[in-house]
Amino acid sequence: MKYMRMGLVLFLFQASAIFAEVLTISSFDRGGKLTFDSITNAASYRVEWASSPSGPWTNSWTALTHITAPMNGSVTCSVPMFYRVVAEMGIPMVQITAGTNAGTDPDFGAYSLTVIAFYMDETEITKRQWNTVKIWAEANGYSFDNPGAGKGDNHPVEWVNWYDCIKWCNARSEREGLTPYYTMSNSVYRVGQITPDRNFSANGYRLPMTTEWEYAARGGLVSQRFAWGNTITHDQANYDSRPDLNSYDLNTSPGYHPLYNTGSGTYPYSAPVRSFASNGYGLYEMMGNMSEWCWSPAATKPLKGGSWWDKASGARCRYSRSIAPDSQGTDTGFRTIRNQ
Repeated sequence: MKYMRMGLVLFLFQASAIFAEVLTISSFDRGGKLTFDSITNAASYRVEWASSPSGPWTNSWTALTHITAPMNGSVTCSVPMFYRVVAEMGIPMVQITAGTNAGTDPDFGAYSLTVIAFYMDETEITKRQWNTVKIWAEANGYSFDNPGAGKGDNHPVEWVNWYDCIKWCNARSEREGLTPYYTMSNSVYRVGQITPDRNFSANGYRLPMTTEWEYAARGGLVSQRFAWGNTITHDQANYDSRPDLNSYDLNTSPGYHPLYNTGSGTYPYSAPVRSFASNGYGLYEMMGNMSEWCWSPAATKPLKGGSWWDKASGARCRYSRSIAPDSQGTDTGFRTIRNQ
């Protein structure tokens, strides 16, 4: 267990029409019980507190003034103060080393992916993570087209468009004291719907390029459809199984994943992050669960990885589709990267 020294200091005063004397507190427990030794000639006692030892001192609760002074012994009173400490966890990232992954994909043919080193979020950005940054962002000049949604705090955020994700990247950067990656007329991109400029020297967060995304998704494997091999089942990813459409879909029960299909009209059928095994680089749900926005300067923006809604073909490493950047849905999310 860890303990934190609070920024509150308490003093006891002997109340008298003539003088006041600072007393020694013998104990102050976590339940708010304060004990001090009484002294002779005390008329009563009051509790005062301040945010620093130099004051100013105050007593805003009448219950803590005129505490009865006994003839001798200790005096105990209840101090109605409550605290909680909330650990705001950072978003875990995985280091992806520089390199080349080249081979022959079973469906797309020869490919070659070369990247510089970068860090990538272990999981898709969750609803909780989205909210934490968004609340800060909206208090600091940002505006979003969509509030974001999610099946639960630990599920991927969904119903966010490409512009929302770009601005969220900048907000996360600023909040952590990093240089934002996306700019507009040499200023930080915080509002509107544009394809922004990029500050290549910035150390802040950004969306991955499709090459970076695919390199990371393969997890070091070469010439495979998926991060684990050439076939897929519900044991490996959250997707809409249709074995009649794809010979490499070996799932025995067609349809949405039974663990996350909560019935018609209750989309999304997303899974909590880290529901499936990570790939060779320690990244979770790169295949299925949520399609992930990537960077492109083109008019339409790419999505990679497939989702709970997509068939097995959408979950292939090499597969991508592009849609309008102001689009959003219950099957669309993202994760970020930043340069090393």
